[in-house]
Amino acid sequence: MKQLFASLSFRLALTYAGLFVGSLLLLVGAYYTMVVRVPLRQAEQVVQREAAQLANIYIVDGEAALVTRLRARDAAVDRYKAFHAFVDRKGRVVTANLPSWPRAVFQGWGRIEADTSVDGDEHDFEALALDRRFDDGARLIIGRDVDNISEREQALASGASVVAVVALLLALLGGLLMSRAIGRRVDRVAATARDVMAGDMSKRVSIDGSGDEFDRLAETLNAMLQRIEHSMEAVRRVSDSVAHEMRTPLARLRASLEDAAAGQGDVADALAEADRLTTIFDAVLRIARLDTGSREIALGEVDLTALLDDVADFYRPAAEERGILLTSFIQSGLFLRCDRDLVFQAAANLLDNAIKYSPNGGEVVLYGQEETAALLIAVQDTGPGVPDSDLPHIAERFYRAHKGAAPGVGLGLSLVETVARLHHSALAFRNIDGGFRVDWRFPA
Repeated sequence: MKQLFASLSFRLALTYAGLFVGSLLLLVGAYYTMVVRVPLRQAEQVVQREAAQLANIYIVDGEAALVTRLRARDAAVDRYKAFHAFVDRKGRVVTANLPSWPRAVFQGWGRIEADTSVDGDEHDFEALALDRRFDDGARLIIGRDVDNISEREQALASGASVVAVVALLLALLGGLLMSRAIGRRVDRVAATARDVMAGDMSKRVSIDGSGDEFDRLAETLNAMLQRIEHSMEAVRRVSDSVAHEMRTPLARLRASLEDAAAGQGDVADALAEADRLTTIFDAVLRIARLDTGSREIALGEVDLTALLDDVADFYRPAAEERGILLTSFIQSGLFLRCDRDLVFQAAANLLDNAIKYSPNGGEVVLYGQEETAALLIAVQDTGPGVPDSDLPHIAERFYRAHKGAAPGVGLGLSLVETVARLHHSALAFRNIDGGFRVDWRFPA
């Protein structure tokens, strides 16, 4: 039983049934008030008022005046048919249109059957009556017909139990159908989760296309699974790349140490390989910290014009050393809310790559300008470009489109891509006539 109540579907069915039956009871109560209680209260007010007036007529004006008034009341047309019975102090019935009444005086409200026969047809009446005994022993019963109200009251009373049972069954059925529909959607999510836990990262939660809450949840879960799949694939690629990239430096380091131990080599070679390994691990660690959020980005208002000028000035000597013309077209007055250090490092990586892959005597151009809805940083070079098949992968860690063409380990653009994503900006790589171009756009 405890397990049954722990079921969300069962609790939803009970909740739905309770709400359904409760709503129905409220409707029945409102209907009873409108068609029974309010009309009955109106009839009571009429009878109370008339009983007080007629009693006062008897006390003040006497029996004859009361009889005259009762007969006039009987002849008048009213929504509630008038009934009365007057018995004098000697017990004689002076006037009455009630076929019968209780022998003893009743206290409070009474219901008296007042059926009559006219030309062989029976007419059903029920008088809602007040009984009054005067000090001299006379008795006056005053009432109005409430047969229609009584019929509605009896119909509601007799049908209430049936309606309650039917309503409860319908509510339980509706609740079960509703909980079953919800349960099926939840089961689909659970089945997908089990498949993913079993190792099938390609599984996704099915979407009905209704656009309801479950579809929105499925879309969110699918986006999460997509991100996890990509992350795991990236981890796998990074692991493979690290293993591949580390093999050569470690082999060189071992060889250098063996030569040094044998007195045939220089320890400086081993130190150079160790420095190379340290650089690789530092770069991987920095990207990982940015990816996982371990390194908080410090957003602030940054003079982008000055930042790009500093990057260009920093790399101009390296460009001049190889005879590369480094020019910059940077619009004045550019400001950007960003992490200055990260954007500087990313822009420096782009410029460093462009200089590395440009031939001696080539040209590198750094752009910084404001567009309609964005701020653009662009780096263009006269290098060999990148094969179109490699363009989707060049920002992956350790990926190098031209292995051996220039020094490096394939982490520069990975850092740029991570910084761009943290700033909700977009990177675009494309080959152009006579070179290669990177566009980095920040939303204005």
